Amino acid sequence: MSAADGPTRTKDGGGPAPLAPGLWLVSTPIGAARDITLRALDVLGAAEVLAAEDTRSLRHLMQIHGLSPGARPLLAYHDHNGARMRPRLLAALAEGRSVAYASEAGTPLVADPGYQLVRAAVAAGHPVHAVPGASAALAALAVAGLPTDRFAFLGFPPAQAGPRATWLAEAAAIPATCIFYDSPRRLSRLLSEMIGVFGADRPAVVCRELTKRHEEVMRGTLAELAAALEGREVKGEVVVLTDRPSTAVVGAGDLDAALDSALAGQSLRAAVDQVAVETGLPRRQVYQAALARQKAKDGEGDADDAR
Repeated sequence: MSAADGPTRTKDGGGPAPLAPGLWLVSTPIGAARDITLRALDVLGAAEVLAAEDTRSLRHLMQIHGLSPGARPLLAYHDHNGARMRPRLLAALAEGRSVAYASEAGTPLVADPGYQLVRAAVAAGHPVHAVPGASAALAALAVAGLPTDRFAFLGFPPAQAGPRATWLAEAAAIPATCIFYDSPRRLSRLLSEMIGVFGADRPAVVCRELTKRHEEVMRGTLAELAAALEGREVKGEVVVLTDRPSTAVVGAGDLDAALDSALAGQSLRAAVDQVAVETGLPRRQVYQAALARQKAKDGEGDADDAR
């Protein structure tokens, strides 16, 4: 058995065998507690040090499955204390101990603070093992009914208006199904902003409370979803997915007309972002066409001045 196989049950059923040294990234359920894997339970039962984004959630999950931290350390590791806790966890790894890290829900490092811990462990030469399991992003992709041959996980949008607008414009042009996380309190705002950037007719899906009692999957265009959720108090974890941009053929005349209209009221960059989304053309192609249009117009202006 390799170290990556993790522990196995002892012959007498008395619990898992010792776990190999290293950092073990344990995926936890996103809703239904029974979605945890047998291997995850073995690792949680055998690790010498336990770390979690939310220690209360991990302790409760372990209790459901008949496990207890016992005398083992159960340490909180999250965005707010990462710089302080990483040295302690790295010291345990340096001592040759096994450390299990679990996110609050889902797969560690997917919209999760574990990235810096893994980066530090790798830099120090410690083994890092994944214990796969539930992921809200993949669960949503599976039930959405949107193309799955190419997808992009984009996580949470920026909070500030400027970076958020740029981020949405870039996301709208990605030729793949896009997966977003956001707070239920900000869902209506996100859909409204997407309509302005992605277009009202872009097919989309809103998944709420996946694998939980009140699971809900809403499908439609961005405009239809925004209308359905208007004034509604949304609760629970939310995943939003959008289809890739349209691949309709756009003629040179149509592109020029779209650029002339967009350039009349905004900057070159904003106009390019808008037209790339509207046409489904690569942003680089639209940018080159926009530069050519501006150069041509500047030439016309010079000719007029000469007269």
